[in-house]
Amino acid sequence: MGFRIDDYTFDEGIERAVELINSDRVSQIVTINPEMIEYASKNHDFAQIIHNADMVIPDGIGVKIALQLNGYGVQRLPGIDFAYRLLQKSAELSFPVAIIGAKADVITSAISNLQNKIKNISIVYSHDGYFKDSEPIYEELKNARPKLVLVATGSPKQEEFISNAKKYLPPCLMIGIGGSLDVWSGMVKRAPQIYQKLGIEWLYRTITQPERFKRIFPALPLFLIKAICYKYKK
Repeated sequence: MGFRIDDYTFDEGIERAVELINSDRVSQIVTINPEMIEYASKNHDFAQIIHNADMVIPDGIGVKIALQLNGYGVQRLPGIDFAYRLLQKSAELSFPVAIIGAKADVITSAISNLQNKIKNISIVYSHDGYFKDSEPIYEELKNARPKLVLVATGSPKQEEFISNAKKYLPPCLMIGIGGSLDVWSGMVKRAPQIYQKLGIEWLYRTITQPERFKRIFPALPLFLIKAICYKYKK
């Protein structure tokens, strides 16, 4: 369907991400889902951001199903779990971290919880997600010099923010993490394990947050229909 999806295992993906943190440039990981692919199919600039990313990992179960329908067995790498493991890895390897996104009280609680759970984590910069001008944020990030930057402002805003940051920042790895801060803050309950194992956390979130329905539908069914059609075109 025109997009590259990396097929790392979870551990391979973390290993590759650490290599990117240690590289000499600003790198980007996109945690992709069907809604993002549907949006990118209509928005050339956003499609280019995905094409130019250093890693594109299958966050949404719909992406995994679409690949399986076409004969590609991949492991789903949930963005929230992937980012959390990278935070642990950053603490182990003494990488400074920056976190951007959500409401002020949410990010404050999330950071407090992360510091309690991950020994020796170094969070050198944080900012809520309610800003109109990105350039002051880039300047502050430049001065803070984090090696890992997590951006939780929702797609496509977070991917656009990261793509533009490449012009301003010293070498680091940047990842869009959607609503992860809401969960880490404790203000939003994550789906029970059974939903996580089945890859249907989106269903739980839609049930508990009905306002998400318009975002999921019709993007998800349309995406899967396209994937099925693509299979039979080959």
